[in-house]
Amino acid sequence: MLIVKNVYISDDVAENFFVCDLEKCKGACCVEGHLGAPLEEEELPILHQIYDKVKPYLTPEAIKVIEKDGLYIKDHEGDYSTTTINDRECVFAYYDDNGFLKCGIETAHQKGEVDFPKPISCHLYPIRITKLDVEEALNYHRWQICTPACDHGKTLGVPLYKFLKTPLVRRYGEDWYNELLEQIEQRKKEGTL
Repeated sequence: MLIVKNVYISDDVAENFFVCDLEKCKGACCVEGHLGAPLEEEELPILHQIYDKVKPYLTPEAIKVIEKDGLYIKDHEGDYSTTTINDRECVFAYYDDNGFLKCGIETAHQKGEVDFPKPISCHLYPIRITKLDVEEALNYHRWQICTPACDHGKTLGVPLYKFLKTPLVRRYGEDWYNELLEQIEQRKKEGTL
């Protein structure tokens, strides 16, 4: 385990390879599962602020669900996640012309219409954040649908922590990320990673 400024990072994050392979998975992580994308409490008002600009990218069914159930739900443990269609597909997901699932928030962001890239849980996936008292733990979430991404990352020689540099810097900052790199390099030299 690595520790960088009160963040505990599983060795899996440093040891595994990963690069999304949309040609193979078609964005299945936006559909599979029983809940939508986990949300931070500070992201809730952002979703309300950007909704009108994101709405043109959403499906009519998603808009209907949002109007009925809202942009997010609170589960029995008090955690928030995006609303889903039929307990599966995230309401912000839509299929592009190639049949790939895309995120309406991310599309609006890429077009310069909103400043918010997408929920941090989506941006960091397959890393999941577990909140502790004052610390956080980063763990690699293994999922069968991401097997092509693991294979693709291994072929390209891209470790998970490098593939996710942008969201890691977004969450923790450039200095934090550089310290993570230093610790990983040191552990590799020592042969403990």
